[in-house]
Amino acid sequence: MGSSDGAGRKKILFVCVENSARSQMAEGFLRQMAPHIRVQSAGTRPGAHVSPAAVRAMREVGIDISGQAPKEVTREMLAGSTVINMGCMDREACPALFVEGVADWKIDDPEGADAEQVEAIRDQIRDRIRALIGEMGGE
Repeated sequence: MGSSDGAGRKKILFVCVENSARSQMAEGFLRQMAPHIRVQSAGTRPGAHVSPAAVRAMREVGIDISGQAPKEVTREMLAGSTVINMGCMDREACPALFVEGVADWKIDDPEGADAEQVEAIRDQIRDRIRALIGEMGGE
């Protein structure tokens, strides 16, 4: 699993609607656990800022995502990337994701969730990232 960039590094793109929580947490985990993999996150309708709840939850596990900002998914990001949808398989919200080969992790949206629920979502994302790295042969 995993597409490569021109330098031969694997490219992973995490996508959700606002790129403010789930995809940002996934990017933060993968960046920490596998720094040799090129990772980005983006949204189909980017929010104004990264969710403070996501920032707090990630800070609790030693990862700072406070400097990240929501970005809009582009064709350039999609090209050559393994695309992982964080759970927004709605044609209206995510029309760009109805392309071949997109993995859907079906992660709940933490918007409006309490701290305990956000932590559970964070932990689910961390477990999926660990499994992804294993599927890629620990690369």
